[in-house]
Amino acid sequence: MTAQFKQEAAEAAVESITSGMIVGLGHGSTAIFAMRKIAQLLSNGALSDIIGIPCSLQTKQQATELGIPLSTLEEHPNVDILIDGADEIDSQMNMIKGGGGALLREKIVAQSSRKCIYVADETKYSNYLGEQWAVPVEVLHFGWKSTMKFIESLGATVSVRKTAEGDNFLTDQNNLIMDCNFGIMQSPATVAAALKSRAGIVEHGLFVGIAHEIIIAGNNGLRTMKR
Repeated sequence: MTAQFKQEAAEAAVESITSGMIVGLGHGSTAIFAMRKIAQLLSNGALSDIIGIPCSLQTKQQATELGIPLSTLEEHPNVDILIDGADEIDSQMNMIKGGGGALLREKIVAQSSRKCIYVADETKYSNYLGEQWAVPVEVLHFGWKSTMKFIESLGATVSVRKTAEGDNFLTDQNNLIMDCNFGIMQSPATVAAALKSRAGIVEHGLFVGIAHEIIIAGNNGLRTMKR
């Protein structure tokens, strides 16, 4: 059912897109449903003149295969609407993202967007962030052990993300991802500020105060949170 709920939430978000928009295209298993719907609406003429801004190299490839016209933030620095998924969502509309490793580009596109809509199935909702997910943190290779010790000093249990083959997972920027389990976070903004203070940390997966709207699908239908 999870895939069905992801699809329902993503397609509901696509209803906010109108012709002529610059659209941020998210990364991951939920965002792909939105892209498929956009492609369908473009092909049947219900939408036109859409330009997509992909949040990752994988998203770029998927959107190209679907026939969605693409550009870059350099060409279109102001995005009308972003549709993306989330790994965990709390009651204050804060989120953990980066399970797919694209958190840096996802956040850059989000901060360039007039409206950010996030979609998820009901399993992604928690009262507090950290109940289910560790926080992905993108770090430079240089001095990574020092960076790791700093994050541990904040109270997290830290592991360097690996691929299925056992190699270090590399982001689109060829950086490392550290998955940092802080446990339940009463104040995600405090953790976010501490992580941002450290050189060597490129970006973190705490999306605090970024979402304008969140659509969650589940057994009881769609639930929308708005800021």
